[in-house]
Amino acid sequence: MTDPEIRPADDWWRSAVVYQVYPRSFADADGDGTGDVNGIRARLPYLAELGVDAIWISPWYPSPLLDGGYDVADYRDINPEFGTLADADALITEAHALGLRILIDLVPNHCSWDHPWFKAALAAGKGSPERDLFWFRDSEDGLPPTNWPAAFGGGAWQQIDDGQWYLHLFDISQPDWNWDNPKVVEEFDSILRFWFDRGVDGFRIDVADSMAKDPALPDVPLHNGKPTREKYVGNPFYDQPGVHTIHQRWRAIADEYADTPQGPRVFVAEAWLSPAERLAQYVRPNELHSAFNFDALRAAWDAKELREVIDHTTDNLWAVGAPATWVLSNHDTIRHRTRYGRDRRDALEGAGVVPTDLELGLRRARAAALLELALPGGAYIYQGDELGLPEVEDLPEDVLDDPTWERSGHTVRGRDGCRVPIPWSGSEPPYGFGPGSGQPWLPQPADWAGLTAESQASDPSSHLNLYKQALRFRREHPALGEGRLIWDQDAPDGVLSFTRDPGFRCVVNLSSAPVALPEHQKVMLSSEPLPNGELPTDVTVWLEV
Repeated sequence: MTDPEIRPADDWWRSAVVYQVYPRSFADADGDGTGDVNGIRARLPYLAELGVDAIWISPWYPSPLLDGGYDVADYRDINPEFGTLADADALITEAHALGLRILIDLVPNHCSWDHPWFKAALAAGKGSPERDLFWFRDSEDGLPPTNWPAAFGGGAWQQIDDGQWYLHLFDISQPDWNWDNPKVVEEFDSILRFWFDRGVDGFRIDVADSMAKDPALPDVPLHNGKPTREKYVGNPFYDQPGVHTIHQRWRAIADEYADTPQGPRVFVAEAWLSPAERLAQYVRPNELHSAFNFDALRAAWDAKELREVIDHTTDNLWAVGAPATWVLSNHDTIRHRTRYGRDRRDALEGAGVVPTDLELGLRRARAAALLELALPGGAYIYQGDELGLPEVEDLPEDVLDDPTWERSGHTVRGRDGCRVPIPWSGSEPPYGFGPGSGQPWLPQPADWAGLTAESQASDPSSHLNLYKQALRFRREHPALGEGRLIWDQDAPDGVLSFTRDPGFRCVVNLSSAPVALPEHQKVMLSSEPLPNGELPTDVTVWLEV
């Protein structure tokens, strides 16, 4: 096996910092309150100046937006609310001219009930070839075919007028594709080539562990009297062996483009799988290129737990020749400023559930950013994390858009709090999100004036400028990006300290008291001031050694 430190120069993805854009909430060019492709185009210079290597754009396809675009009605076009294919082509060209690569979302487990193939399946009737593109089943006694739960609440089967049921692992509006049908396989081959030929550099694979199902359709075990939602080994609809056949086929398609002037096309897997041994199966040499490491996202702000996650992740991914890929937040999770401002037991609970110390959360978010960007491999930044945005926990109920809100019977507020549109400039909403004073699709807090990109740009100590400095050092320093780390064995309890060759050390103080900094080492960057030559609690420092 090739050592992960020895790679061709065009394997950019092994150490890339990728910025996630959620299109509805990033920037609005036409003033209708919804972000769009031309809004992204207008902000490309901002992203280039920030210092990221690539942009991942969440679904921009035609969609009824019942699940924020992850209910796709047409995989080969752009949602008219977001723009046109010509706008997308221009974005790809302009991003490449700035040195930015473009990844887009692929949603292969399910489509929208507005997709023409699903509409045809409903019209065609039982036993038709159209229905075999999806999971339609009969059942006995009017009960669902299995007890499988849906991710957004309720059961995973919906009955239609002729008595059959269709499978939807997420929302009722998202019927699952039948990947045992060759026509589905060939359709997604074509979709990949359509976008690769238009110049995209890769795909983020939504729920990359879900496409294959156990054809026997066994029930899942009960937990506290309800069907388990655990992704246990042998789960009939997650992490089935058949997903690897699909990934291997896609990797072969991506490899067809390896020798083009644009360079490799790549995939990153979204697969919420633990432990890391399971995730490593998705990034073997003939499968996907990388995978999000969600164990780090779920870890408490605790030195022992974080070190265990880092070691377990890197050891298992290096064993298959893959890089680690670190992430702190995304469009599905509570923003990490809020998460780190909570008691560790409650950090991942829903909005409004537990009290949050946002100042503590911001301090830890700054420290976490430097830790993330110092670790070996790649990193992802969710839009607004570079501004230190918190979760918006008090959105009015009448604006909540996440299907979880409805499917849970209005008991789980869902993910809208991390999807509130970005504040760019000005002293009041909409903070430059779009032209004029029209309000965006989700309301922004009245106290975000100090968090805008404009207000932070001129403050050397701002969260935004911390990211810019860190990303600049990461590009320039030969120790950062892909490679290895060596833990410093003499670090005090509660302190993470590691070195990377040549000449770099990262120290994170997660203990309850300041600690002495190593002597005769120059400070490159710190997440907070360093009084009296000590490293305060909840602070990270980068040192030259």
